[in-house]
Amino acid sequence: MALDLSVDIGGITINNPIMTASGTFGYGEEFAPFVDLVDLGGIIVKGISIEPRAGNAPSRIVETASGMLNAIGLQNVGVDAFIERKIPMLEKLGCVVFVNVLGDSIEDYAEIAKRLDPYPSLHGLEINISCPNVKKGGVAFGTDPDMAARVTEAVKANTTKPVMVKLSPNVTSIANMAKAVEGAGADSISVINTLIGMAIDTKTRKPVLDNVIGGLSGPAIKPVALRMVYEVAKAVNIPVIGIGGINSLDDVLEFLIAGASAIQIGTMNFVNPAASGELVTGLRNYLEQEQLELSDLIGSIQLP
Repeated sequence: MALDLSVDIGGITINNPIMTASGTFGYGEEFAPFVDLVDLGGIIVKGISIEPRAGNAPSRIVETASGMLNAIGLQNVGVDAFIERKIPMLEKLGCVVFVNVLGDSIEDYAEIAKRLDPYPSLHGLEINISCPNVKKGGVAFGTDPDMAARVTEAVKANTTKPVMVKLSPNVTSIANMAKAVEGAGADSISVINTLIGMAIDTKTRKPVLDNVIGGLSGPAIKPVALRMVYEVAKAVNIPVIGIGGINSLDDVLEFLIAGASAIQIGTMNFVNPAASGELVTGLRNYLEQEQLELSDLIGSIQLP
């Protein structure tokens, strides 16, 4: 009997727990030459806003010790072009697709959710609440439990699709944020978005990034991400998807043991575009060799 790697992510059954993170996997088709997308648990496409965004000026990416900083500026084609040009392509991929949604206001999130709802090839939405709320003086939705809950409620009211909320790590209590969005109707939670960092060119004494600060990702943030996944998994009763510095099979296993039902591969896609597919194979081989089921791993941490 074949090993069953499937897992339920807030109402969507994916064929295994290996997904790819938004902003690191394009719109999916870019990685098709390197990995069989159907073999993955799912892909999460680049964040989509109401209007197209050109993003920030270069330099926008810089490598750091055990990671990278990015300040892309949420560059994307906008929801209308996404519907017209990208959805027909996504329909042909044959894999589970989540669309990452971003906005400058609660109304933006609600409107995008409403426009994307009619398309069955889009299986779910991932809500990026680490965006500045223009109407609230630049405060990120993801740092205020009340605002995070209001965004979640607005999206849920405008879609029939399962909603995954992506949490920011730049908060005092990630567990409180998780409880807030769960209470507002989130079907699953992805943890974490990037940490905030910067780099300086010592010769010019200027910031390397034109935006000065950026999001830190990669292996450097894994211990922080793992701790936050553990805290969120204890705090909520909906599936948690772990993100942050996952590069190897051991990394995958750690996140599952900490309580994640699935994981997303992010920065590693830039290093090895075939990484996600390789980790699916690695996880299957491990479970077969150890004679384990996936459920034997998830949340199985043994505390002192």
